[in-house]
Amino acid sequence: MSSLVLPDSRDLAAPTALPALAATPRWWRDASAVFAWGVILFVVALWVAGGGLTAFGSLGEGVTNIGRLTGLVASVLMLLQVLLMARIPMVEQAWGQDELARVHRLVGFTSFNLMVAHIVLITVGYSAGTDLGIIAIFVDQVLHSPGMLLALAGTVALVIVVVTSVRKARARLRYESWHLLHLYAYLGAGLALPHQLWTGQDFTTNTTATVFWWGLYAFALVSVLVYRLGLPIVRSARHRLVVSEVVAESPTVTSVVVRGRRLDRLPVRAGQFFQWRFLDGAGWTRGNPYSLSAAPDGRTLRITAEAVGASSERLARLRPGTRVMVEGPYGRLHTGVRTADRTALIAAGIGITPLRAILEELPAAPDGVVVIYRVGRQSDIVLADELLELARAKGGRVVAVVGHRNRERDSWLPAEVAHLGDAEALRRIVPDIAERDVYVCGNAGWMDAVITAVREAGVPPDTVHHERFTY
Repeated sequence: MSSLVLPDSRDLAAPTALPALAATPRWWRDASAVFAWGVILFVVALWVAGGGLTAFGSLGEGVTNIGRLTGLVASVLMLLQVLLMARIPMVEQAWGQDELARVHRLVGFTSFNLMVAHIVLITVGYSAGTDLGIIAIFVDQVLHSPGMLLALAGTVALVIVVVTSVRKARARLRYESWHLLHLYAYLGAGLALPHQLWTGQDFTTNTTATVFWWGLYAFALVSVLVYRLGLPIVRSARHRLVVSEVVAESPTVTSVVVRGRRLDRLPVRAGQFFQWRFLDGAGWTRGNPYSLSAAPDGRTLRITAEAVGASSERLARLRPGTRVMVEGPYGRLHTGVRTADRTALIAAGIGITPLRAILEELPAAPDGVVVIYRVGRQSDIVLADELLELARAKGGRVVAVVGHRNRERDSWLPAEVAHLGDAEALRRIVPDIAERDVYVCGNAGWMDAVITAVREAGVPPDTVHHERFTY
């Protein structure tokens, strides 16, 4: 491992930065989880109150009754799915991108499977004891029951979302294409659910259920309109963001500086990310997630990205004066989640960018921060001068870990030091790593190896902070 270790420079003043925003209250996470489980249990309770435990007089009645339950739970999970996608600040800041993505995926596939089970069970239950077959019953329901044609269209939209969310399918899609298709989930939920409000006995015969379901629908709709549409439009208009400068950091890496008015009022922390839309012609409809690569100073925002696709390549061609729209800020990879006085920042490749911003916002202290920067080649290092200067100002050090990928085992280390264990190498670089907050950013597989090594080195799970940008 080659290293760039800086001397103690406590006498240097830290760069000017805005005061750190307050940390996210821990009870926000618990409150949102209690709300989600509470509405699921309440839905089951409504089914029980409506005779769900006794409606098993015949095979057809029993199958239909179970179909009712799967439909109810699928519906409430679908609405919770919409709320997860609504970017409600309390939820987003409490859980962070990683956990929200994991929960979103779990809830999404579960609700879809239950919805399919609902369709099958209801159709089989209705066909029991009749001369009509399952297909004839299904067609009759679609053509003659209120809202069923809409529900069928919504189901098709949800099938598209689910199919493109399977890992192999996602790997074949550009992020922009996947993101556009994923928005069909809103359309699917909007079309698939209303038939229950119009025809379902659990919705029409119980006043409590009617108020509950309409209230939950209204809450989900308002959340989407406010946080996915209204807030980004208002913030972009208020701050009047425009491209100020475009800087080539390397042949493949570009920094874009955006200026605006009253950015000191934008509630953003170093390390967080926005969805960015550059309004310069073709492609403006595509929002892409880029982290801040510099701490916000109240006047400008900066992102730094590697050209890995059409949208990131387009950054190098932006012109000063181009208008910008943003959604966010999002993510928990920021200084507000720190629990210790000392910090280790561990990054690979372009993953250094949010950690460089965090480094700028950290307080100065003797050996207060260690930056571990993993790259394949020396030429892959970006923002090197800034990292060295900031680390010097903070009294910290930077260690560059350079070398080719180890293909014999999953490791965050290069093949040149394969004789070292992953946790052992961390302890050699940062002997007191177990007593520090650890921030990790890089590609997903590498991050998994780092997180495993960090925990083997004795770092408590609550002090390991990471953000994945996989989709």
